[in-house]
Amino acid sequence: MINQLITLSLKNRYIVLLIAIVLFVWGAYSVRENPIDAIPDLSENQVIVFTEWQGRSPQIMEDQVTYPLVSNLQGIPKVKAIRATSMFGMSFVYIVFDDKADVYWARSRVLERLNYAQRLLPQGITPTLGPDGTGVGHILWYTLDAKGMDLGEQRALQDWYVKLGLQTVPGVSEVASFGGFEKQYQVTIDPHKLNYYNIPLSQVLKSIQSNNNDVGGRKFEMNGTGYIVRGLGYIKTLSDVENIPVGVINTIPVKIKDLATVQMGGDERLGIFDQNGNGEAVGGIVVMRYGENADKVIHAVKDKMTDIQKGLPAGVKFKIAYDRSELIESAIGSVKHTLIEEMITVSIIVILFLLSLKSALSIIIQIPITIAASFILLNAFGISSNIMSLTGIALAIGVIVDNGIVMVENSHRNLSLAQQKEKS
Repeated sequence: MINQLITLSLKNRYIVLLIAIVLFVWGAYSVRENPIDAIPDLSENQVIVFTEWQGRSPQIMEDQVTYPLVSNLQGIPKVKAIRATSMFGMSFVYIVFDDKADVYWARSRVLERLNYAQRLLPQGITPTLGPDGTGVGHILWYTLDAKGMDLGEQRALQDWYVKLGLQTVPGVSEVASFGGFEKQYQVTIDPHKLNYYNIPLSQVLKSIQSNNNDVGGRKFEMNGTGYIVRGLGYIKTLSDVENIPVGVINTIPVKIKDLATVQMGGDERLGIFDQNGNGEAVGGIVVMRYGENADKVIHAVKDKMTDIQKGLPAGVKFKIAYDRSELIESAIGSVKHTLIEEMITVSIIVILFLLSLKSALSIIIQIPITIAASFILLNAFGISSNIMSLTGIALAIGVIVDNGIVMVENSHRNLSLAQQKEKS
């Protein structure tokens, strides 16, 4: 079989050269298309289901949320394991799928089952899917350099402008905000005044919820002109909250300001974000979507930041806290440098041992063709260019040239024996 293959290759040298050229061009194209990252993504193929129920203890979360979800999510095709954890006010369910299962097919199956499982949960509780990222998806951390701006204003700028802009970048799964204060209207109710006016707390809560809404009316015609009636009720200022009526006593309306004080404040925080000991900062974490090219996504996010920068208030700019592209470029550059050194070293050694430039050239040509062709297989199996995969290629260069050296030396030996026979 091997002899026939060698004979066929020698008789059809141009076809062999054409196949080698095609493999090299295809491999060069695969090098450009192959995802680049610093480290391989070895995380499990999982879907996270997150449920929040504020103020409930871990035991209640376990009994009324986590257990019904876990028991009803079982039986999904290609599921390898289901894990869950319950904590104060939050429940996490991790559905681990087989490695061959498509991540978006898995998310659709989980979402389909959640529509059925939700009816077993307490009223008003809605489980949500986590982002379609992985544990190594944090590719960029940034903060807002806004000296003199209130932390609440910085967080509002991050949540309602910067975050929404960065989420439009292809390959970005989520932009998680951190730091600062989440602005909110805070109503501090005086229980003595509630008792004096004989108004229950539930009525106050219901009044605030129902009054923060726009309502639609109907269309009517008058003097040949059509009018559309609608009610504008969204809260815009503190006075809007203060003037919400909650009851009537002797035809006199009782308003929120009669029962409580209203102020603008920040949501309760469980921690703060401090940058390098210089005080609190506000920023975000860019999470990459599963299977994307990390280097490409990071550069796209930076380009988007340049566009967003034009709309930021004067004196506000981005400050990069963590950028994986530096690690990626440094790691890939180091491995590429090693590959080039090995190719040169092997070429010199082959020329010195064979003492034939033509014979050495046939072996040296194998190196770039084989390396380029290996990227075809990397793309076929969905493996990115990282430290592990490129180091494997670097270690295999010696094996790549071994067979060529053996074949060339054997050819020289056979030619020498044939020449000796002719002379004799």
